[in-house]
Amino acid sequence: MSQEPKQNRVLVFGTFDLLHPGHLSFLRQARKLGRELYVVVARDKNSEKLKGKHPIQNEQFRLNAIAKLPFVTKALLGQIELSHRYKLVRELEPDIIALGYDQFLLTTTLADDFKVLGLNIQLVRLKPYRADRYKSSILRQKLNN
Repeated sequence: MSQEPKQNRVLVFGTFDLLHPGHLSFLRQARKLGRELYVVVARDKNSEKLKGKHPIQNEQFRLNAIAKLPFVTKALLGQIELSHRYKLVRELEPDIIALGYDQFLLTTTLADDFKVLGLNIQLVRLKPYRADRYKSSILRQKLNN
């Protein structure tokens, strides 16, 4: 009798403002790493605090857009307070956290933080998809022109 493979749970974080092909590529790459894909959508307040600008689309709109994607197991909003950012990680117990090629805010100490917290989570950095064209900051700039 063959043993069922472990059900890999992949977790990603992001703002996902102006959902575009770059985001979709990121999410599809992440989904290929496991059987379940959980997506944490950044709160408006935290996105503004970290990036210095408010998202064009509000958090509920962005959450709904991600939740409708057929390859996303579940989409949920991030913690209100950044100091509680690992609460969802503990609750969801992912095997893998996938990071975008350009995700460096709050990620530089992840591996060390997880060791301290006793979490055994693999970190995987994903490849960009036409980053010269499909990046939220570029699309945002085009909207403002």
